[in-house]
Amino acid sequence: MKSVLLLFLLSGSIACNTASTVVYLCDSTAARRYHYRQDCRGLKNCGYQVREATIDEAREKGKTLCGWEK
Repeated sequence: MKSVLLLFLLSGSIACNTASTVVYLCDSTAARRYHYRQDCRGLKNCGYQVREATIDEAREKGKTLCGWEK
């Protein structure tokens, strides 16, 4: 049973709805990351407004997941 569950998890069968998952971005043109938590320590240096977006929007702008969130 454990191996079946493991195979299910590794197969990528769990869908993540990235179109509606909210993430946080520093609204600076130099910012390169997105964050799952608004209080992520990666956002502490943001001198601009922190705004909400979807993962899809963040990725379209070339953002990648913050290293503190991995």
